[in-house]
Amino acid sequence: MATYKQIQEDIRSQHGKVVKACWIAHVKELNGLNLRSAPNRLSVDDRVNTCPTNIRGLIEESMRRFGMI
Repeated sequence: MATYKQIQEDIRSQHGKVVKACWIAHVKELNGLNLRSAPNRLSVDDRVNTCPTNIRGLIEESMRRFGMI
């Protein structure tokens, strides 16, 4: 399984876009992958920053390259 940093670097090198770690976590959650609880997360059920729809495809594409989904 790739780290968030590896996914961010992959997207930056492939598409020249910078993605937030919270967007990657949101896409992982949408695809049913396991997430760890962050100690600084305010609410388990609410997301402050959801992934924009135009970035979701890029993150999923990178996850496929790493064999995560």
